[in-house]
Amino acid sequence: MLDLTYETPKVKTIAGAKHDWELVIGMEVHAQVSSKAKLFSGASTQFGAEPNSNVAFVDAAMPGMLPVINEFCVEQAVRTGLGLKAEINLVSAFDRKNYFYPDLPQGYQISQLYHPIVGEGEVLVEMGEGIARKVRIERIHLEQDAGKSIHDMDPNMSFVDLNRTGVALMEIVSRPDIRGPEEAAAYLTKLRQILLYLGTCDGNMQNGSMRADVNVSICLPGQYEKYQETQDFSHLGTRCEIKNMNSMRFIQQAIEVEAKRQIAIVEAGGAVEQETRLYDPDKGETRSMRSKEEAHDYRYFPDPDLLPLEIEQGWVDDIRASLPELPDEKKSRFIKDFSLTDYDASVLTAEVSAAAYFEAVAAGRDGKMAANWVINELFGRLKKEDHAIEDSPVTPAQLGGIVDLITSGDISGKIAKDLFEIVYTEGGEPSEIVEQRGMKQVTDTGAIEAAVDQVIADNPAQVEKARANPKLAGWFVGQVMKATGGKANPAAVNQLVSAKLGL
Repeated sequence: MLDLTYETPKVKTIAGAKHDWELVIGMEVHAQVSSKAKLFSGASTQFGAEPNSNVAFVDAAMPGMLPVINEFCVEQAVRTGLGLKAEINLVSAFDRKNYFYPDLPQGYQISQLYHPIVGEGEVLVEMGEGIARKVRIERIHLEQDAGKSIHDMDPNMSFVDLNRTGVALMEIVSRPDIRGPEEAAAYLTKLRQILLYLGTCDGNMQNGSMRADVNVSICLPGQYEKYQETQDFSHLGTRCEIKNMNSMRFIQQAIEVEAKRQIAIVEAGGAVEQETRLYDPDKGETRSMRSKEEAHDYRYFPDPDLLPLEIEQGWVDDIRASLPELPDEKKSRFIKDFSLTDYDASVLTAEVSAAAYFEAVAAGRDGKMAANWVINELFGRLKKEDHAIEDSPVTPAQLGGIVDLITSGDISGKIAKDLFEIVYTEGGEPSEIVEQRGMKQVTDTGAIEAAVDQVIADNPAQVEKARANPKLAGWFVGQVMKATGGKANPAAVNQLVSAKLGL
């Protein structure tokens, strides 16, 4: 059972010359469906292929070519909707969105306006331990992507690459529930995490597999609460859309910049115009791209080449039954089963592969100790070398073996770090390395006592100081550990030093 008790985060405010202003943000996230074929053709979706090599006759809008829906793309959209706790519409339909598309040969986009495949859902966006914002999802619809126009290859001509044309996109539209730049980035991060767990989008923002249009408006304190009560948008300011954002950092910067621009306009007595804008990170400004069109401007109408899409409840139920454990549930289980902190569980469930690695290490072992070694030693080293968990030279079995040696008392924590370094750089079975290299911890109290006696005999002046100030006993512990090559059991050393010094 998930513990969903949390406090909502404080609303981001920006001080204007006359008033404090609050931010209201909604996002439209375009997520490329993970599928080997496009939405309406069998052409490949492989990224990085030669320009115009992944183009079927349908994508090129050749005369007489008709679209045929890709059932797997529909399944992926349904899977995404279920993962976002959303309503699945058993009947949906495709519409034509008419617009000037220089890189979409048919001259219109096939999308879903009036009857999307997925209805209302939600995403829980955590902003710290016990602090979260529930962001409502309004809808998810399927649509085809456009191609890519290239303007920097020739001073006099533009080129068009149609490889992306027709690739399936899920447009995930949120309600205006996000209240600050950090929340916007956290929402997109959480959404990406869920899609990766579901396997419905690869989340690669650099390659354009996931990008966001960010709608920003401002309002005076108290107005947003009136909107929440009535769902009347007149209580909110006029929104502007910042188009095609694919960087968490730039999204936060763009929201700040756009909000301040709107505040300056309103406080000067002007009115914000609804429009689509682009963010220029070099100049730190947003600039107008075009006036914001309404639905009627696109002359939407049902696509005559595609029948309404009807799916069966039994099919949806089968997809639901195949869903993996999602991030919130996995995090809750890690906290409960392995006695982890909220922070540790969040780090370990951030990626599917990281969570699987940790579970393999923790199986049958102390969960907290396993988490410390995975997060601090392994993740720290991988991050330093810019490696992913999939590229880890240390397997879960090897790291688990190190944890076992610590638990059994065969090695100390310090020796374990040396052992980890050997396994990371050279490989090998941890227990065999310990035996072969004589790294096993000294637990023979007679041998440790002899080392303690020797250090005390060699340092009479330090003995007097330690007896006068017991805190200096740590010096003797360090000397004994040094004399034994770090192999002495630290607890035994501490106990014997205290006893010998009469502390």
